[in-house]
Amino acid sequence: MANFQKLTPRSEDYSKWYNELVVKADLAEQSAVRGCMVIKPYGYAIWEKIQAELDRRFKETGHVNAYFPLLIPKSFLSREAEHVEGFAKECAVVTHHRLKNDPNGKGVVVDPDARLEEELIIRPTSETIIWSTYKNWISSYRDLPILCNQWANVMRWEMRTRLFLRTAEFLWQEGHTAHATKEEAIAEAEKMLGVYAEFAEKVMAIPVIKGVKSPNERFAGALDTYCIEAMMQDGKALQAGTSHFLGQNFAKSFDVQFLSKENKYEYVWATSWGVSTRLMGALIMTHSDDNGLVLPPHLAPIQVVIVPIFKKQDDLDKLMAVLAPLADKLKAKGIRVKVDTSDKQTPGFKFADYELKGVPVRIAMGGRDLENGTIEVARRDTLSKETIAFEGVEEHIAALLEEIQQNIYKKALDFRLQNTREVNSYEEFKEEIQKGGFLLCHWDGTPETEEKIKEETKATIRCIPQRDNILFNGENTIFEEGRCMVTGKPSKQRVVFAIAY
Repeated sequence: MANFQKLTPRSEDYSKWYNELVVKADLAEQSAVRGCMVIKPYGYAIWEKIQAELDRRFKETGHVNAYFPLLIPKSFLSREAEHVEGFAKECAVVTHHRLKNDPNGKGVVVDPDARLEEELIIRPTSETIIWSTYKNWISSYRDLPILCNQWANVMRWEMRTRLFLRTAEFLWQEGHTAHATKEEAIAEAEKMLGVYAEFAEKVMAIPVIKGVKSPNERFAGALDTYCIEAMMQDGKALQAGTSHFLGQNFAKSFDVQFLSKENKYEYVWATSWGVSTRLMGALIMTHSDDNGLVLPPHLAPIQVVIVPIFKKQDDLDKLMAVLAPLADKLKAKGIRVKVDTSDKQTPGFKFADYELKGVPVRIAMGGRDLENGTIEVARRDTLSKETIAFEGVEEHIAALLEEIQQNIYKKALDFRLQNTREVNSYEEFKEEIQKGGFLLCHWDGTPETEEKIKEETKATIRCIPQRDNILFNGENTIFEEGRCMVTGKPSKQRVVFAIAY
């Protein structure tokens, strides 16, 4: 049941507001396992919508789902040096396969005789186990491409956690594809980034910037990492999805070769790409307000809630004679509807509960509305309400949901535009980065300069923007050559700096 003690205002403590909202809106809670979360039914319902929408898009682009083991032999991670270095400090290790009763009667202990010959790693990501498998699947160019995706959980040992944003165990999908040529693999990585961007903007109503990561920020073992970056309401960046061109690194590590059309043995080209339950954090922090969640209709588990206002069963029966058919008409349009006829809470309590949970549209009808042939319609994004004629209300609701979807996106885009600015000197940068937002700056392309900026300001290069973005207000010089704000060395274009989650 919802807790209607007011949320801490975002302006007062954004982090506290977020933590309270996740719990009070019944999305998730801390678990008995340190650093791991319980995703509650309402939160999981949103994740299921994210899953379903993405899964459909993956399959439309020719991908199929598979499942690979949770446990990875330690030796597999040793085969790709950069990869193991990137994940070594985050790995959870299984060393034994059996418990036994404590001889002292204190529960159970690890059986020292059950030590594994080789330790197993709980997957932090699955490149190694998948490429050891692909070796058995690939022998000829006729076996390519392989376009697999996996919905799974992963474990990365995090010491400082926050629900959805950074937990030791989290849910995600990871695509792993194998190709005959470099060009095919790069095209795949770019295509999947486009799938993520379209999903983020059209379904989650989150505007994103598409780009390439700097070498310092690349996925461990990748030749290139493509990403989408979103701006949260506190001005920080959040990486909302990545797609990696892995070259032939993993194919060489696991000796995955194929006989080409020219009858020569060549190493396979690879990609991987993924998004996680981190998207739930992005959804909350992009749209929600001091009253609770604001959910885009395309993702909301309940798009419309209908609340009859009654005192006696007879009153409810009269209201339901018209509201039940309305619910059926809305459902026939593919709209997700809940009719709340419970008499355990007051209408005011219900209104506050559905507002907290971000239900896009609330419909209420009482005895007087029934007599007048009217109905009250409230929208979550603007907190406004109107009383309109009951006749034909289902058409109004269908149009209103789409209007809310577009309005939520526009509001987030306008916020990003207002908080993105060009900066030309390092002194100005040091001042501006404290205000939050995206800073567009020239950088000399060296990891040394990038590291210096990170150490001195905590800001990182979020991406090197691609040209096919909805970019920034008015005229800009993003793709014009210039000079690095730190060293004065030549720069081919501006990059996006921000402090990030």
